[in-house]
Amino acid sequence: MKASRDMRHRFYRWFFRGLGVVWPIVSGLMLVMVTLGLVIAKVEGWPLGEGLYFSFVTGLTIGYGDLVPKHELSRILAIAIGFAGIVMAGLIAAVGVQALHKSLGREEISQN
Repeated sequence: MKASRDMRHRFYRWFFRGLGVVWPIVSGLMLVMVTLGLVIAKVEGWPLGEGLYFSFVTGLTIGYGDLVPKHELSRILAIAIGFAGIVMAGLIAAVGVQALHKSLGREEISQN
C-alpha cells in the first residue's frame, strides 16, 4: 500500500514539474481556443458563454452537437480550435507518460 502511494506521489511530482515546462505552450493554446470561441460566438450571434462552451467541447474533441456553427468563417475557426485542442491534449498526455516513466525509475526511454 505504501509503495503505491509513494509511486503516486512521485508521479504527481513529475507530472506537475512537466506541466510547468510545457505550461507556456498549453496556456497559449488555451488562449487561442478562448479567443476563437469568442469570435465564433460573435459571428454566430451566440452568448459569450456558449462560444466558450463550444470552443472547449470542440477542442477536447467531445463534440456534443448541441451548438453547430452555420457560417463558413465559424466552421473554419472550429477546425482551428480542433487542431489546437488535439495538440494541447497530446502535450498533456506526453507529460503524463514521461511522469509515469520517471516515477517508475526509468529516466530514459530506450531507442532500440
